[in-house]
Formats: sequence, C-alpha cells, structure tokens
Amino acid sequence: MVIKRDKYLQDLINRMHNGMIKVVTGIRRSGKSYLLFNIFKDYLIKQGIQESHIIRIELDQRKNKKYRDPDAILEHIESSIVDDDQYYILLDEVQMLNEFEEVLNSLLHIQNADIYVTGSNSRFLSKDVITEFRGRGDEIHVYPLTFKEFMGAYDGDMYHGWAEYIIYGGLPLTVTMKTEEQKVLYLTTLFKETYLKDIIERNHIEKTQELEDLINILASSIGSLTNAPKIEATFKSVIQSSISLNTIRQYIEYLEDAFIVNRANRYNVKGRKYIGTPLKYYFEDIGLRNARLEFRQIEETHLMENVIYNELCSRGYSVDVGLVEKRERDETGKMKTNQLEIDFIANLGSKRYYIQSAFSMPTEEKCEQEKRSLLNVNDSFKKIIVVKDVVNVTRDENGITTMSIYDFLLKENSLEL
Repeated sequence: MVIKRDKYLQDLINRMHNGMIKVVTGIRRSGKSYLLFNIFKDYLIKQGIQESHIIRIELDQRKNKKYRDPDAILEHIESSIVDDDQYYILLDEVQMLNEFEEVLNSLLHIQNADIYVTGSNSRFLSKDVITEFRGRGDEIHVYPLTFKEFMGAYDGDMYHGWAEYIIYGGLPLTVTMKTEEQKVLYLTTLFKETYLKDIIERNHIEKTQELEDLINILASSIGSLTNAPKIEATFKSVIQSSISLNTIRQYIEYLEDAFIVNRANRYNVKGRKYIGTPLKYYFEDIGLRNARLEFRQIEETHLMENVIYNELCSRGYSVDVGLVEKRERDETGKMKTNQLEIDFIANLGSKRYYIQSAFSMPTEEKCEQEKRSLLNVNDSFKKIIVVKDVVNVTRDENGITTMSIYDFLLKENSLEL
C-alpha cells in the first residue's frame, strides 16, 4: 500500500541544494524513513539522477553495522563520490552512528553532496537536535498521517474513516492493519515498549511509575487548561503521590522532546502578549493517546479539538490558545472582566486565523456562545468555527465562517473557503 506524503516530499524538494543538512524528525513510526528512502529516492530517480549518485545507508541494518564507525562511513562515502556531478547522501537512523555530529559536519565540506538524514531514539528524538549541527541543519518535521492522507489509503467513506481515525490515529502502519485487535495491540505495545523505554533510557528516569501516571493525566486532560501546580494537586489527591513541581515540569519536557505531546500557549489577543500558564497539551497522535488510556476515554469533542490542532501544525502554522477579555456588568450591575477563550490562533507569516472547535451547534444559544469570543476580536483576520455536523460552508453578517470538520480536513485550501 502506497501512502502519499506530498507535503513532505515538497518540503524536501524546496530544500534541495541549500547547503544545509536536511534533518527529518518526528515521532517514531511516523514514516520518516519511508519518506526519505522510498518517496524522495523515487523522486530523484525520476529527475534523472543515477542510482550510483544516491548514497543510501540504513544504519539500523545489521549489514551496515561497520558504517556506524565514523571513519569507516566517511571513507565509504568519499570513495563513492567519483566525479564532480551532484550526489545525494541519505542516512537513516543516524543516531546509531558514533560521533554523528562530527561526521555530518564533515560531510558539509563535500561541495557536490546534498545531505539528508533521519533519526529516532536517544538524542535524535529531541526537538533541539538542529543545534548539534551549529546552525547548519534544516528541519522537516514529519507528523503522523493527517485525515486527508489517511483517507487516501483508507478503504471506505469519510464518515467511517473519521470514526476509525479518532480512535486509532494516523501512524501509517495502523492503516494497513485489518482488525481492531491488531491496532489496539500495536499501539499499546508501541507506546510501552518503544516510546516509553526511549524516554526512560535517554533521561535515566528511575521513578517510571510517576512518568506513566503523568502521561495518563495529560492524556485525560487534552483540550483542558492545565499547569504543573494543577497536575501536582492531581497527583496528591488522586494518586496520593508527592511528586515535585520540578519533576513534573521535567517529565513534561521529556515528553515534548520526544514529540509525544505538544503545548499550546495562551495568547491575550487584545493585550498582544503571551500568558505563562495555564496552557493546553495535545498528543501528536491521538491513537497513542487513546492507547495510553486503554481506549476507555473516547470523548469525540476533545479528540476533534486535538485533530484540528494537529492539522494546523502539520500545515506549518504555529498554534496558540486565544484569550479575549471583555468588560461587562454582572447580575448586580457591577462591572467585571470576563475571559473568553478562542480554541486556536493559527499563525504563519502574515497569515492569522481564529478557529473554534464546536462539536455541534444545535441551538441559537449554542451558536451565540461559540461566536462570542470571536465577535470580541477587533481585527480583520479570518474567524472560523469548525463543527462535526455535515454543513455547507457559510459566512454570517459578522464575517464568521462555519464549516464541517470534513471540509476543514479534506480540502487543502479550507482556511480560505
């Protein structure tokens, strides 16, 4: 089964010959290796590049164990470059290469070589990996399958596809599995035996149960405002644990570095400033989130919000949680300040969108409630409400667009509808 990753292929094409190391990062099993060694390699061949000018080394394979030695791999690569034509160096699981930072920096000195690497496990799961290459790394972050990519490989209609996607997520291998039992076992085992072990081993964590409890707390609170003190209170009241604030913050950082969770900071729209806490956390793959909770907390409203967040991130937007303050009188006539939340503010260059995730708006009262925060934003950027219901794309007299989750996820230019 061929799953198209056209966006990421274009990302690689746009970075060709830029004099930097193209570093493909992302959560494990998100399709990094397939992107580089299948999709991108096939593109190079179609462009007329000879296979002899594509140097591919999969460092996790036993037959390539000798190339984990820095001197051996440099000698192999240099001896493979026999003319002045352009060469493409593709290295997979580069963290298995000893002194890989020095090797990659050495490769940058080969004038007719374009370098692409992927990595996972250990330090290569870290988001700050680019700093290892002294400012000469260019990151392409690969997310699990978007709903559109998922539907490109799914054998069924979009409604059944959605029902499956919000349970099992977008890791490519899950799409190929035929039974629910396979998917449940795969996701549950993958989280425990791969992601969790990587984090524990990399960071030398001894109190592993506290880490697992923290993951479960975050998984149960997607879409809810939280912070370290609030999580600490949950540990004390629910789990009867005295975990420290510093440990909580450190463990969350480990999860972010491993791309398990991502944070959405709060932004005061009128004050034009970020608010420290509370904030929201979302899982990079909702299938993994559900697996952590043994598929027992499938709240479609929260999962839909997580999907929208991931979709915006995969399109290249930086995503914040919005806050609008409104002064109004209470029941006694006294003036007070209410804080109105906007689910997402998506920014990309000069573009900005305000987006509400509303599972349904069955009544006029609910509709007004969802629009209230958007109506109090005093700028001309587009405002969108995404609903689960199948509806036509509409725009009201205040310029607020309403569209279905299917239009939002499946239409490439959905933010401009």
